[in-house]
Amino acid sequence: MKSINLPNMLSLSRIFLAPLVMLLLTTKIDQTVTPLAAVGLSVTYSDLLAGLVFIVAASTDAVDGYIARRRGLITNLGKFIDPLSDKVLVIAALVALVELHRLPGWMVMVIVARDFVVSGLRMVAAAEGQVIAASRLGKIKTVSQIIAIVMMIFKLPLAIEVMWVSLALTVWSGAVYVANGWDLITDSN
Repeated sequence: MKSINLPNMLSLSRIFLAPLVMLLLTTKIDQTVTPLAAVGLSVTYSDLLAGLVFIVAASTDAVDGYIARRRGLITNLGKFIDPLSDKVLVIAALVALVELHRLPGWMVMVIVARDFVVSGLRMVAAAEGQVIAASRLGKIKTVSQIIAIVMMIFKLPLAIEVMWVSLALTVWSGAVYVANGWDLITDSN
């Protein structure tokens, strides 16, 4: 079966790792990692494990796309599951960060709303036989979200400021998608 290939398995791994990130983040292993405390970071073992799993999961996004393009393994399943798995992983981490009071819930709501709008726009386009590919700005937005999340998990300085930048990119890229697809959603056919 062509759709069950390495890139798609890597994409699916993000979906399965998302709950593990949440579990590790919200499980209270409150012992601080001593070497990190020595440099002024208050990172617990829960944070460390969750952050490492998140980084591994997020890195599969670049790897799966590279392998799919390089080996000619691009499938409809991959086109569906890759962006979905990115959203599941990012949203899972954001929800856990809200639960831990490291991130305001309204920021997560803006990110989730943008993803719903863009996904809805893509569904309308697909129904019209068109494809709205991921834009460069959308990819930059995803990278900025991942960086901000990692910084928040590890409680790094300026994490919230980086999240603000990520939020601005999220809104901006969403606005660009809507502007580019405006004719699709305002068509009176």
